[in-house]
Amino acid sequence: MTAYRGLDPYLGVFTGVLAFFLDEIHPRTARPEADRLVELLRWKYRRFQEKRRAEILALDLS
Repeated sequence: MTAYRGLDPYLGVFTGVLAFFLDEIHPRTARPEADRLVELLRWKYRRFQEKRRAEILALDLS
Protein backbone atom coordinates (compact mmCIF):
# COMPACT_ATOMS: atom_id res chain seq x y z
CA MET A 1 0.00 0.00 0.00
CA THR A 2 2.88 2.41 0.57
CA ALA A 3 3.73 2.44 -3.14
CA TYR A 4 0.49 4.27 -3.88
CA ARG A 5 1.06 6.97 -1.28
CA GLY A 6 3.30 8.83 -3.72
CA LEU A 7 0.54 8.92 -6.29
CA ASP A 8 -1.98 10.60 -3.98
CA PRO A 9 -0.83 14.18 -4.67
CA TYR A 10 -0.94 13.60 -8.43
CA LEU A 11 -4.39 12.07 -8.20
CA GLY A 12 -5.56 15.02 -6.10
CA VAL A 13 -4.21 17.59 -8.55
CA PHE A 14 -5.65 15.69 -11.52
CA THR A 15 -9.05 15.43 -9.85
CA GLY A 16 -9.04 19.14 -8.98
CA VAL A 17 -8.09 20.21 -12.50
CA LEU A 18 -10.69 17.91 -14.01
CA ALA A 19 -13.40 19.23 -11.67
CA PHE A 20 -12.46 22.83 -12.48
CA PHE A 21 -12.50 22.12 -16.22
CA LEU A 22 -15.87 20.40 -16.05
CA ASP A 23 -17.28 23.25 -13.97
CA GLU A 24 -16.09 25.76 -16.57
CA ILE A 25 -17.59 24.01 -19.59
CA HIS A 26 -20.72 22.31 -18.24
CA PRO A 27 -23.83 23.99 -19.71
CA ARG A 28 -25.68 24.12 -16.40
CA THR A 29 -22.86 25.64 -14.34
CA ALA A 30 -20.88 27.35 -17.08
CA ARG A 31 -20.01 30.97 -16.53
CA PRO A 32 -20.42 33.60 -19.23
CA GLU A 33 -17.45 33.77 -21.57
CA ALA A 34 -16.26 37.04 -20.02
CA ASP A 35 -16.05 35.47 -16.53
CA ARG A 36 -13.96 32.44 -17.42
CA LEU A 37 -10.36 31.85 -16.40
CA VAL A 38 -9.09 31.96 -19.99
CA GLU A 39 -10.53 35.44 -20.49
CA LEU A 40 -8.98 36.62 -17.22
CA LEU A 41 -5.57 35.32 -18.33
CA ARG A 42 -5.93 37.07 -21.71
CA TRP A 43 -6.82 40.34 -19.97
CA LYS A 44 -3.85 40.05 -17.60
CA TYR A 45 -1.50 39.29 -20.51
CA ARG A 46 -2.78 42.26 -22.54
CA ARG A 47 -2.30 44.53 -19.51
CA PHE A 48 1.24 43.18 -19.05
CA GLN A 49 2.03 43.81 -22.73
CA GLU A 50 0.71 47.39 -22.55
CA LYS A 51 2.83 48.13 -19.46
CA ARG A 52 5.89 46.61 -21.07
CA ARG A 53 5.34 48.54 -24.30
CA ALA A 54 4.97 51.79 -22.32
CA GLU A 55 8.20 51.09 -20.41
CA ILE A 56 10.09 50.39 -23.64
CA LEU A 57 8.77 53.59 -25.20
CA ALA A 58 9.78 55.55 -22.11
CA LEU A 59 13.31 54.14 -22.37
CA ASP A 60 13.49 54.94 -26.07
CA LEU A 61 12.43 58.54 -25.51
CA SER A 62 15.01 59.23 -22.82
